[in-house]
Amino acid sequence: MFAEVAFPISNFKTFTYEIPKNLIAETHIGSRVVAPFRKQQIEGIIVNILKSNSFKGETRLINKLIDNYQIVTPELWELINWISNYYMTPLGQVAKTVFPKSLSTRYKPQKLWFVESRIDIDPLRFEKLKKRAPKQHEVLKIVISESLPLQVSLLKNFASNPLQICKSLERSKLVKLFEKEVKPISDDFSFGSINKKITLDRNQEEAANSIKESLDSNIYNPYLLHGVTGSGKTEIYIDAVRYCLGKGKTSIILLPEISLTPQIAGRFRSVFGDKVALWHSKLNQQQRSWTWKEICKGTFRVVIGARSAIFSPLKDLGLIVIDEEQEASFRQDSPSPRYHARDVALMRARLNKAVILLASATPSLESYYNHQKNKLKYLHLPNRFGGAKQPKVHLVDMLKEQEETGKFGQVISGFLQNKIEERLNRNEQVILLQNRRGFSPIIKCGDCGEVAMCPDCNVAFSYHKKTNNLLCHFCGFSKINEKQSCSECDSKNLLYFGAGTQKVQALLEETFPEASIERLDMDTTTSGINITKILTAFNSGEIDILLGTQMIAKGLDFPNTTLVGIINADQGLHLPDFRSGERVFQLIYQASGRSGRHQKPGEVVIQTYSPDNPVIRCAAKLDMDKYYKIALKEREELDYPPFSWLSKIEIAGKNYQRVSKLASTISRKINREYSGLKILGPAPCYIEKLRGYYRFQIIFKSQKVIDPNGKKLHSFIKTNFHSLNQKYSNSQSRINIHFDPLSLI
Repeated sequence: MFAEVAFPISNFKTFTYEIPKNLIAETHIGSRVVAPFRKQQIEGIIVNILKSNSFKGETRLINKLIDNYQIVTPELWELINWISNYYMTPLGQVAKTVFPKSLSTRYKPQKLWFVESRIDIDPLRFEKLKKRAPKQHEVLKIVISESLPLQVSLLKNFASNPLQICKSLERSKLVKLFEKEVKPISDDFSFGSINKKITLDRNQEEAANSIKESLDSNIYNPYLLHGVTGSGKTEIYIDAVRYCLGKGKTSIILLPEISLTPQIAGRFRSVFGDKVALWHSKLNQQQRSWTWKEICKGTFRVVIGARSAIFSPLKDLGLIVIDEEQEASFRQDSPSPRYHARDVALMRARLNKAVILLASATPSLESYYNHQKNKLKYLHLPNRFGGAKQPKVHLVDMLKEQEETGKFGQVISGFLQNKIEERLNRNEQVILLQNRRGFSPIIKCGDCGEVAMCPDCNVAFSYHKKTNNLLCHFCGFSKINEKQSCSECDSKNLLYFGAGTQKVQALLEETFPEASIERLDMDTTTSGINITKILTAFNSGEIDILLGTQMIAKGLDFPNTTLVGIINADQGLHLPDFRSGERVFQLIYQASGRSGRHQKPGEVVIQTYSPDNPVIRCAAKLDMDKYYKIALKEREELDYPPFSWLSKIEIAGKNYQRVSKLASTISRKINREYSGLKILGPAPCYIEKLRGYYRFQIIFKSQKVIDPNGKKLHSFIKTNFHSLNQKYSNSQSRINIHFDPLSLI
């Protein structure tokens, strides 16, 4: 027997191997293997099994199977092939994304030594031991004091070699010593069980019943669950998952931000206990391996996690929920495949004949439009749960305030300061959003005008005061700000423009010295434990003011939060991207929704330099319908999604001239244009240099009135890209294809 194997290489070619006789019974299409490739042993996936071999050269043997039982369902295998075809990515690369390296069903949890005391210890022997072996006596005393078996390694503070001491005690028949597998459970990244007895209101009940009817029908049903902030969407998820489990089916819950996971995990674990698995980037290797194996085994029936959780190898999948479906974090831009988890989820639901909920208070324009065109069934929760009212929103014109006060460059307005003071006096809590981390985003020389720039990217360094370093937020390049002088003229006259979360925190600590202030951004959340610790402390009232980036802007629910301040609502508003306005509106609306979610009334303060901008005005009125009408009209006039299909070819390389020339050559070579297709470029990307590579792009827009399912554009790109990629693969430049890109920056 022979197998065709695909490897994670940039080539669509497969390779033929012989299956060892002892592995034939365990080998299937979709089995992961280790096989010799060139001079290495690497992981691949079997894409076909053959009875005979037509290859005339020497056929090498597969080395081993990674898993000891089949992990790929027919539906998941079909999904892998769809991703490969749609995103034009070799099967081996797709498999590497779906089944992460180093994860295997053969994983065995770590074994640790435990010790417990015997019931019948002679008191006299115990006292004699004190004189004869004082260390043994001390350890035995601790063991006796514990009601449960004690992990031996925890005795290191009392003895340099606790295991040897415990073995001596066991030989004396004073203790019992044994090894036990320890499950690396990720409870550190979850709130404690949050028990709530909820009675669904009329709107929730109607939505829940619609979902249950679809689950009963066992057919593919896509829904848009549109509920205002605080309307109880999580309760709908829980009700749907409970019904799904009752039918013997499994569920996936996708979240956009890791900061949302602890609170949601606590809610789900209070209802479903140990059936819930968490899957995210903050898990360590042991936790990932164990969790993944238990998912494969069927121990877990519900998986909650970020983008990659959509590939969870669950069997009998019945329900997929995408919370905050509009979020850009569901898109993977690198490495290949450059997929959108929402679109992959829709396809997986279709293949599994499952129900899928796209849920948000601010749906993407595409999803909102698709509901209008009856491509998505619409479920609406128009009111906050429990009678809570929408917060009162105040718009602060920062230019006007600065003119009136004479305080130019002010970060926190006097109006917002007063509102914060009011909350602190009432023992209520405040959330402040500043969607930029670090201290200052720009450092400029006051003498020669030089701006400190990243050498690998065409972007300015951000200054991080706490560590005194200059950091690029795009590529991660960092250097210590040792000389604190201009790199061009050596002047000490450096000007620090703008404000990141570090600067805002310093100002808050100076203004409100008695308040407990905590910051939540990428710099303070290096681990999942840190996130959970901060959010738990805020939830319990230990923190008065929580400052953060977009991590805190959505999904979180804190009863005592009555004020939300948005420090700079204009952040990202003027970027040259067709989605910039939509993103800003959604962020402001979502952040505003953290205020007044329960019985206490809430307020929102939006600071802006563009008070007349329609994005800001609509966000201040929490008027989603009005803004979406404006945005859809603009998109239609410019032929942008949802009125067209969008793709882009990105050409990147180390040499600017070569990249520019190749982009022009590719543009000339593109052929077989069709009616309804618009080609823009080639042109430099907005961030022209990124991670050491110069970038040019060519944009393709295909009108949906002519190309309703996008097949024309896909075929056009596929035909041209394959030939171009083969022709210029040795040009020292990369040619990347992006289907349905979320950004043109």
